[in-house]
Amino acid sequence: MPDRLSALDASFLYVEDQTTPMHVGGVAIFERPSSGFTYEQVLDLVAARLAFLPRYRQRVLAVPGHLARPVWVDDVDFDLNYHVRRSALPQPGSDDQLFDLVARLMSRRLAPERPLWEAYFVEGMAGDRVAMVTKTHQSVVDGVGTIDLGQLILDETPEPPEPFEDRWVPRREPSRTQLVLDAMSETVQRPGELIENVRAVAGDAATTVSKAVETLSGVAATITRPAPPGPLNVRVSGGRVFSVVRTRLEDFRKIRADHGGTVNDVILAAITGALREWLLSRGENLTPTETVRALVPMAVTDAETAEFATPALVGNEVAAYLIDLPVGEPSAVLRLQHIGHAMAEHLNSGRSVAARGLLKVSGFAPATLHSLGARAGGSLSGRIFNLMITNSPGPQVPVYAGEARLVEMFPVMPLMRTQALAIGVTSYHGGVYFGLNGDRKAAFDVGLLGGMIEEALEELKGAHW
Repeated sequence: MPDRLSALDASFLYVEDQTTPMHVGGVAIFERPSSGFTYEQVLDLVAARLAFLPRYRQRVLAVPGHLARPVWVDDVDFDLNYHVRRSALPQPGSDDQLFDLVARLMSRRLAPERPLWEAYFVEGMAGDRVAMVTKTHQSVVDGVGTIDLGQLILDETPEPPEPFEDRWVPRREPSRTQLVLDAMSETVQRPGELIENVRAVAGDAATTVSKAVETLSGVAATITRPAPPGPLNVRVSGGRVFSVVRTRLEDFRKIRADHGGTVNDVILAAITGALREWLLSRGENLTPTETVRALVPMAVTDAETAEFATPALVGNEVAAYLIDLPVGEPSAVLRLQHIGHAMAEHLNSGRSVAARGLLKVSGFAPATLHSLGARAGGSLSGRIFNLMITNSPGPQVPVYAGEARLVEMFPVMPLMRTQALAIGVTSYHGGVYFGLNGDRKAAFDVGLLGGMIEEALEELKGAHW
């Protein structure tokens, strides 16, 4: 039987265009060890792990006439040097130069005729640092069969990769005749899928929304209620701008201890305070009840089954919560209180956030969880939320790629067709790192918003009841 894309995975390919590439990114910054950390070493490290990620050596092959969803086939011309590329900044390269490069790389679609991922080894950074910028299509990472490359190449100990003999032999690509015969055979058994696939390829909006309801029933009750209008929801251009925020986990924990809630509540409150100031700086007239609706995908467990669950690579239970962020509320403490109540209502439904379990997973699980969050957001109509915010906890001990220690990790979340901003948050080794991906025209000032997140955090630190 052919290895056919799921309906959800295929939808990510169908809705993609030049202005909205459907890949998730990550920016990992490493401290170069005294023994060195070269492009050749990175190639060896990735090559030694590809056997665990067969999807990374497969490409998508369309079925003639769109009689069925595309299939995964081995790339008989797979070239690791094409997917792991070498880049450099003019020395001494600054962080701003790196993030400008990230914005340009993220605006480009992945080549559809090749496996849907790329990694860039970036040298020339000041402070004897190097960076790894990854791009992985949303159709690739499902959290069970395939995880993100950024998770697989990171280890808890600084050891060089073991020698690896790659015995992979690609299977022959099926002929057009075989693709059609397989599709016809499946159509006889499930005739409705042919109509659904043709509609999906044609971009049928009704089909997309109905599939969203089936895929993420947790937000079905609010799918008919549109998100509040505002400058975050415009038709995006093909350009991107990327900015980051560096904060300390202990600050969020202190605020949580002073005012209650969770660390995630405090993160959302800091973002809310920043969005409030950002909107005011753009001349928006905010009423006291004004809100911005965020889609907040979170890994969850069912209370009844968590005790008996055996995690695969991560587990792909990701619930998509819609949270109305109270940007009209002038009090930082009340904003935090509103968010805490809203999140508690979701989590009291019998499903708990699986943060503790995720920290036990080997490698760097946030890389995969952000990809799963993007899948959750990408399967929904953009009309029901203003922006996506993903937050995934990472290990609080150092991790390594070979002998190079990971210093910082910033997620790069994709933009939806009518959403100008997406925010990813990752905690790691005492830090909380924000990645802000914006449309170059509509959200050109994401750097300003990043500074406002820091100010909002300071406001929460000094706030009193």
